[in-house]
Amino acid sequence: MGLRSAQWYAGDDRNAYIHRAWMRRGTPDDAFRRPQIAIANSASDLTPCNAHLDDVAKSVSNGVYEAGGIPLNLPVVSLGETNVRPTAMLWRNMAAMAAEEMLRANPVDGVVLLGGCDKTIPALLMAAASVDVPAVVVPGGPMLTGTFRGVPLGCGTDVWRLSEEVRAGTLSQEAFLRSESAMIRSRGHCNTMGTASTMALVAEALGTVVPGVAGTPAPDSRLLEAAHGTGRLVVELVEEDRRPSTFLTKASFHNAIVALAAIGGSTNAVVHLLAIAGRLGVDLTLDDFDRVGSGVPLLVDLQPAGRFLMEDFHRAGGLLAVLREVRDLLDPDGITVTGRPLVEHLDDAPIWDPEVIRSRTEPIIAEGGIAVLRGNLAPSGALIKPAAASAHLLQHRGRAVVFDSIEDFHARVDDPDLDVDADSVLVLRGCGPRGYPGMPEVSNMPLPKKLLEQGVRDMVRICDGRMSGTAYGTVVLHVAPEAAAGGPLGLVRTGDVVVLDVENRRIDVEAPDFLSRTPNAATTAAFAAPKRGWERLYVDHVLGADTGADLDFLVGSSGSDVTRESH
Repeated sequence: MGLRSAQWYAGDDRNAYIHRAWMRRGTPDDAFRRPQIAIANSASDLTPCNAHLDDVAKSVSNGVYEAGGIPLNLPVVSLGETNVRPTAMLWRNMAAMAAEEMLRANPVDGVVLLGGCDKTIPALLMAAASVDVPAVVVPGGPMLTGTFRGVPLGCGTDVWRLSEEVRAGTLSQEAFLRSESAMIRSRGHCNTMGTASTMALVAEALGTVVPGVAGTPAPDSRLLEAAHGTGRLVVELVEEDRRPSTFLTKASFHNAIVALAAIGGSTNAVVHLLAIAGRLGVDLTLDDFDRVGSGVPLLVDLQPAGRFLMEDFHRAGGLLAVLREVRDLLDPDGITVTGRPLVEHLDDAPIWDPEVIRSRTEPIIAEGGIAVLRGNLAPSGALIKPAAASAHLLQHRGRAVVFDSIEDFHARVDDPDLDVDADSVLVLRGCGPRGYPGMPEVSNMPLPKKLLEQGVRDMVRICDGRMSGTAYGTVVLHVAPEAAAGGPLGLVRTGDVVVLDVENRRIDVEAPDFLSRTPNAATTAAFAAPKRGWERLYVDHVLGADTGADLDFLVGSSGSDVTRESH
């Protein structure tokens, strides 16, 4: 099979002349007969977790050239979770669409996808799946462990924990602020099992990362070595026409779900994997996450569900050591970018520290996967992460305390007159893909100050938004349909009795007239109503969280063909 880039560069007509002449810039004549490899680089100073990816790109570039390809840096939309308002998730689909169109429009034979922060790897995989050129991911890696007062700090997780202690009056504001400079010790993304770490590891289990690479810390020189090797590999992928559609199958997603459960990964992986599967035409549903993942043991003792951090995880053996313990639960038909099944990479993958990575016989939790709930409050499904929840709250009846918007929540949560107690269920709506817009990470609502002062540290919370993978607590999230799409969450009233039954996978409201109500004016007034731009396009076309929150016209793929010339 000939190179795709030959459609631009081969021949002696005017158009081929133009394409070569403008790209020549000192390159040898034979450069236009070699595989053209884009390096989709999400480096940005405004995405601090990805700021080092220019260095990674250089190593990829060296590997590409060494293997006979031509490396081409391609800056792509970069989404930094920590800074972007109202939420980075609002632009995941835009980043995917932009990357897809640039890969299709340019003379590109293959691509190396460089991502780190939460939305960058999912967006790039969605793009690569839709354009279907040979592609491989190099994750940017987690940061090193920071310490404060001699104690390791988990970025994200300890922000939530320490800030609650300040509000409870058990930690001074001064001490809290002193920890700020100690938390982010080095380059790299979150060092907890947040969404960034989760998506890197899940991408490896999916088969899109060279086995053994995901989880390598960003400052570790072995990341650059792996990037160099990946640059060589992508040229091989082009030569063998190993495109995403040739190896990303239902078996691949099965293995990703097993990995997600075994590592105690972020609930955000669910919405991203559903979106990637939608681009490939793979029949993946919300129920697959419960069916495949619910019985998988949690083996990784990492924040927020455990004690350790990603530097410890890598030292202890990493993802392959985890997967070796659950090898019998993996689908042997799942193939990786190496052309070999994932299970063939597990033979030499020992656990080096059984405190960090437990054996199958001594799991942290026997059944650690994400649970999918349904009921009259979430007819299309909702999620809960039992490993990050309080065991005593997994079966609970409580009186709802309802907030109609995030602004309503912030205005009232610390009101000393708020009618709330430890058994109450906090309900926040208007935070789904359409309602906010963009489905922000607000579901792990801070607890009312007066309850914190009484020693309460967890409550049942329900929301149609997401929560950070670094967060913890008994949180029912991704409730679908969302309130802004007419979901029952928009009908709950303060005082209604909410029943959570994780064992039986139920979330219900006990009120005879519940489904016959209409939303109140405060609820509907808070829904997003953008008049122009991307937000308008997004709100008009975004799908529900239960199918991946992609845009309706982006589901599927268009391939790599471009039939018309530019001149």
